[in-house]
Amino acid sequence: MAFLSRFKRPQAPMSPESDNEKGYNDNPVKFVTLRSGLMGVMASMGGFIFGYDTGQISGFLAMSDFLHRFSEDSKAFSNVRSGLIVGLVGVTPPIVFTHFAKSRKLSIGTLAGALIMAPVADRIGRRYSVTLWSIVFIVGVVIQIAATTVWQQIAVGRLVAGAGVGALSILVPLYVSESGPRQVRGALVSTYQLFITLGIFTADAINFGTEARRNSGSWRIPMGVGFIWPLILGLGILCFPESPRYAFRKGRHEEARATMANFYGVHGNHREIRREMREIKEKNDEEIAGGQQPWYKIFTGPRMGYRTLLGITLQALQQLTGANFFFYYGTTIFKATGLSNSYVTAMILGGVNFGMTFFGLYIVEHFGRRKSLIIGGMGMTATFLVFASVGSFSLDNANPTNTPKAGAAMIVFACLFIAFYATTWGPIIWCIIGELYPTRYRAKSMALATSSNWLWNFLIAFWTPFITAKIGFKYGYMFAGCNFAAVLIVYFFVCETQGRSLEEIDTMYISHVAPWKSSKWEPPAYEDLVTSEHLARGQDTNSMNEVHKEGNNLEESRIESV
Repeated sequence: MAFLSRFKRPQAPMSPESDNEKGYNDNPVKFVTLRSGLMGVMASMGGFIFGYDTGQISGFLAMSDFLHRFSEDSKAFSNVRSGLIVGLVGVTPPIVFTHFAKSRKLSIGTLAGALIMAPVADRIGRRYSVTLWSIVFIVGVVIQIAATTVWQQIAVGRLVAGAGVGALSILVPLYVSESGPRQVRGALVSTYQLFITLGIFTADAINFGTEARRNSGSWRIPMGVGFIWPLILGLGILCFPESPRYAFRKGRHEEARATMANFYGVHGNHREIRREMREIKEKNDEEIAGGQQPWYKIFTGPRMGYRTLLGITLQALQQLTGANFFFYYGTTIFKATGLSNSYVTAMILGGVNFGMTFFGLYIVEHFGRRKSLIIGGMGMTATFLVFASVGSFSLDNANPTNTPKAGAAMIVFACLFIAFYATTWGPIIWCIIGELYPTRYRAKSMALATSSNWLWNFLIAFWTPFITAKIGFKYGYMFAGCNFAAVLIVYFFVCETQGRSLEEIDTMYISHVAPWKSSKWEPPAYEDLVTSEHLARGQDTNSMNEVHKEGNNLEESRIESV
């Protein structure tokens, strides 16, 4: 495969001693191994939890027993109450947007979980943190399912569950990006988004099967099924090793090398393992030499302001693509074709979203991050322009059944948009966020970037009812403009990271490689890697190289001991 040949491209020579005479293993590296694939699937159950929880609550708000128990008049929820119930957990997946558009409260739970997660993950490790926050989510579900008529209990349960969802939304990409082999890392991280869509679709299907019940089973059955997913994740993740980069930082060098070799499916003495271990060691040694760093270094560290703001912008743009807009108007356009059941509408759009995300796993590793995001953004811009134009000038909004052809055209372009989104901007943004930062700052920077996603989700949901009441489908032109702006931002600011180690990506950004030339950039030899810590301590590249060359023999012997 062309990609694998690129992955095995010749590297700059390290030293004469680094040749095969020293016993390096050069067997071919598999694109993906069973162990790394299972790791990606298991960790991505965090995405399934997220999708399932948000998908199920959107269905609960329309169920008669849930309304009778928790609404003011047993017929409908007020804006405040529905906002508190739904808004206390983030709703990044767009399927629940129809109900969340009523929300007037920020996603407090997810924001809290996202921000608290970083110090916990740095202290007890990525793996145990996943188990901990799975337990937090279970506690939230217990609080909700035990509720009888007190709506505040549902809200508190949503708050606690939201903290678990917010933390897992960062921990999963963090753990997978630090553990996955470089040649398949993008697809493994993108599996998180795939499982979000699968969770949404599963919740929609279960809601559809129980919504006709006239007792609490209509909502308690789907909620009870929700216990299964955090149990699978919380226990299953313990069957996998700690992230090799975290293990190395804690001094467990042999564990880190064994973990990396297992995920790559090669011998521990393989050239690729030794090369990546050297890069990890170099970055780690510089972190130790740099000492403890205050939190604001995520803005003032070498090229960190650029990367932190880029991550915040990309997560905001994932919301500003306008994916939620299609789900918000889904029921209206489907009514034009004679389909008015909101549960069926949700299943159709959710099914398209889930099915197309499968292709995103292929696209991210075979066409790269930059090219995929640019093409996806252009496609979303075009489909939004058509969708907004037909909705504004052809669809009879008062009685959609009078204009079935316009409704059918809008359904087609809605599905085309979802296809572009689900294969590019949906999964790939999570991948880029997991690769963008050096190890020292990764957890905190990812937490801040992901919080931007929650914030913009809330802002769009808050303002959409007011804007659409004034301009209707013309609101789509604003999202088309945001998608075009996203294309420009990716072209001018995002480097191509396909097939590169996290240490090479750090070097690429702090070396000011032009993003539009980054796909052709060749990483330097190990001793020439520029690190954030070197720059933070004021060393220039020449002095760094001299230090590396003088200590090359010592470094080789130390790597042998690792």
